Amino acid sequence: MRRKLVIAVIIIACFLLQCTVFQALAIASISPNLLVVVTAAFGFMRGKKEGLFVGFFCGLLIDLTFGSVLGFYALVYMFIGFLNGFFRKAFFPDEILMPIALIAISDFSCNLVTYFILFWFRGRFQFGCYLLHTILPELVYTMLIVILLYYILLKINQKLEEIERRSETKFG
Repeated sequence: MRRKLVIAVIIIACFLLQCTVFQALAIASISPNLLVVVTAAFGFMRGKKEGLFVGFFCGLLIDLTFGSVLGFYALVYMFIGFLNGFFRKAFFPDEILMPIALIAISDFSCNLVTYFILFWFRGRFQFGCYLLHTILPELVYTMLIVILLYYILLKINQKLEEIERRSETKFG
């Protein structure tokens, strides 16, 4: 129960930061995608199931606030969390390169899917423009933020795992 509450607080805090503080700090109307970072991080730190649930709630928040089709972002973020969960066995807390690479791939994939579903199918074929003016700048901005945010998420996850281990030995 404690883990679910903490994750809910993290999701809401990152959503609020993404929609307020980082919108004010937007560079050329581009802000980092903190919810992709949260979804991918919990996917590879905790596994497919938790990545799926975190992705669903992150995507649902975006759908309810900004989405034109309810469930689109929830589905995209669920896939991101689930696919990152496959890397759970390769996850080592001391290694930073794999998480950064997975988050970068997740952010790029999220934007690519968004482009193809929401723009390309509507006849907007300016992929080069979208790539240069939206996808890549957001990717760079997200990667600048990810180092600090990932470290915070990692420490929170380690603290929660420590509490869960102590609780298991106390009652188990």
